[in-house]
Amino acid sequence: MLWRRVRTLAAAALDAACMPTRDGTVIVDDAAPDAYALPGLPGRVVVSTGMLYTLDETEHGILLAHEHAHLATHHYAFVAAAQLGASANPLLRPFATAVTYTIERWADENASTATGDRRRVARTVGKAALAAHRTPGPVRAAGAALGILGRRGRGSTLASAGPVPRRVAALLAPPLGRPPALTAATALVLAATLTATAEAAHDLHILLRTVGAW
Repeated sequence: MLWRRVRTLAAAALDAACMPTRDGTVIVDDAAPDAYALPGLPGRVVVSTGMLYTLDETEHGILLAHEHAHLATHHYAFVAAAQLGASANPLLRPFATAVTYTIERWADENASTATGDRRRVARTVGKAALAAHRTPGPVRAAGAALGILGRRGRGSTLASAGPVPRRVAALLAPPLGRPPALTAATALVLAATLTATAEAAHDLHILLRTVGAW
């Protein structure tokens, strides 16, 4: 799994390098509606002409804000780490699915912050998904691509409603705050993890010194 992810990310970076552009956005002549972020140094946002025809000018800005959020916050690294964990421990597969969904929600929220219109972002997500549902999707350049349509998580969801309806519902609802209790619990778990890791490393050092290997 690690080898496949490294190879996929390298292929994505190569594809991105072969797409010269001034503003990081590449428009491909394809009637099928699609848009995705391709990681690289730097990354690229790839949008089909079919997607541009589907959305209006305001929705173009929302689409680009969503895709650029994937690149700016390195969402492909979160997906790769979650998939590696799920490969090592099958019990983490629901967690990997949750990460795939959550990065789309993360990009949705970034787009709503950039545009200031959550309802318009929800409309754009739903509109893009409906257009893609009516048209067969194109074959993407690399498996590391992350797109507004969220096709990667379509086959495995956490709820029967599916990822796109849940994203739209979340955008139509008031934005969630940051509960102090959840923040404190997260900090406590991280502190406990770091403490346990340091203690395990210390015990290993003592064991190796005791047996004369250190």
